[in-house]
Amino acid sequence: MSGGDMAKPLLGHRSMEGDSSITPAASRTIGVLGSGDFARSLVMRLLCSGFKVVVGSRNPKRKAGLFPSAAEVTFQSEAVKKTDVVFVAVFREHYSTLCDLADVLAGKILVDVSNNTKINHHKQSNAEYLASLFPASTVVKGFNVVSAWTLQSGARDGNKQVLICSNNQEAKRTVAEIAQAMGFTPVDMGCMSSACEIENIPLRLLPAWKIPILLSLGLFLCFFTYNLVRQVIHPYIREQKNKFYKIPVEVVNTTLPCVAYIMLSLVYLPWVLAACSQLYYGTKYRRFPEWLDQWLQHRKQIGLLSFFCAALHTLYSLCLPMRRSHRYQLIETAVKQAVEKKMNIWVEEEVWRMEIYISVGIIALGLLSLLAITSLPSIANSLNWREFSFIQSTLGFIALLVSTLHTLTYGWSRAFDENQYKFYLPPTYTLTLLVPCTVILAKVVFCLPCIWHRLQRIRRGWEKGRCVKFVLPSATGEYSSGESSSNV
Repeated sequence: MSGGDMAKPLLGHRSMEGDSSITPAASRTIGVLGSGDFARSLVMRLLCSGFKVVVGSRNPKRKAGLFPSAAEVTFQSEAVKKTDVVFVAVFREHYSTLCDLADVLAGKILVDVSNNTKINHHKQSNAEYLASLFPASTVVKGFNVVSAWTLQSGARDGNKQVLICSNNQEAKRTVAEIAQAMGFTPVDMGCMSSACEIENIPLRLLPAWKIPILLSLGLFLCFFTYNLVRQVIHPYIREQKNKFYKIPVEVVNTTLPCVAYIMLSLVYLPWVLAACSQLYYGTKYRRFPEWLDQWLQHRKQIGLLSFFCAALHTLYSLCLPMRRSHRYQLIETAVKQAVEKKMNIWVEEEVWRMEIYISVGIIALGLLSLLAITSLPSIANSLNWREFSFIQSTLGFIALLVSTLHTLTYGWSRAFDENQYKFYLPPTYTLTLLVPCTVILAKVVFCLPCIWHRLQRIRRGWEKGRCVKFVLPSATGEYSSGESSSNV
């Protein structure tokens, strides 16, 4: 689960943030077992939230200096006796060292905050293992998705959600009160069987970005190889010219806009496929194929990667005149013109083409920047649904149109120049136009009234072949029900 996903309530789970029955726990004494970084940050956050904290340690005299003076540091058994809620901030392999406290921990609420080093490292989650060691206690899984930095800086500087699960509702409610008093948002994840899922969350590295990143890397490698063959390999084989110096900047700069352009079109292509599916089956209730469903869910990440590639393309383009090779080429061109006594080399068509090309590119980058900014949760939450949809859908499609115009302006009449076909391979920009032009053409077709109205009716709940009940008056004045097939 990505950071963006964690900034909003999880689907399928109930957030306790708006539960009026939860009230902040005031003046409660909380016990903490452990003296690591997380334990120290937890103690500091609890003290700042108005709680009394008792820290249990096997060496209280040596560990006392690690904690604020407001916290009481004592032996583990003494700390457990002074509170009903104990945060177990020790590693799983050290749970066995707490077995001597089984009697004093009986009836207590144990909050397991531990994580593993690998996903599904153990068959049994840490919280379930802790519960098996202390059957007389009530174990609650929580606070493991919150970092020590977040605890020190406050919920405003990190993830606000605290995922909680337990088989005891009252224990979950107590921990939720503590989390809310600390400024976090408690989220009820259900019973203890959810502990394994909660423990895996901090270990996943950008799970929502894996497919988009692999997709962008695949496109980059394909276009990079294609451009390498055209710009470097072809002149080396055909003309014996060494142009390998183009690889670090020029070939990369030719590749980046191709990836950005294709990725942007892939944001809106699944909408076309979804609309085709709904029109074909005549219903919105038929589930999309798994690959299309995953594609729709990754559109945000694909769009952000498109903006990233476009921004890199802009920076690379600005650096093109700074290259030493470019300066040599300018001097060489000037010398040739002087030798040939060419006083005027102004080409009106080329001047206009480049002016329009750069201007349209700046507009496209501006629109992509707006799309990227509004994708951020903090900005998106300040927009209503109509505003967000207008920016992401309407302005996004306009960005695709402007990017297409940017590409066409670059190509101009080059597609009809036989010198542009290296090894009979067409210019790169002609390949990039295939997917975006398909999306644009499909969008135009869907805007036709006959198709658009039918699509809107389907998305409002109309179904092809659905039976609609109606009522007929009988001869006696009574009414009887009947059915009719609705295919309108």
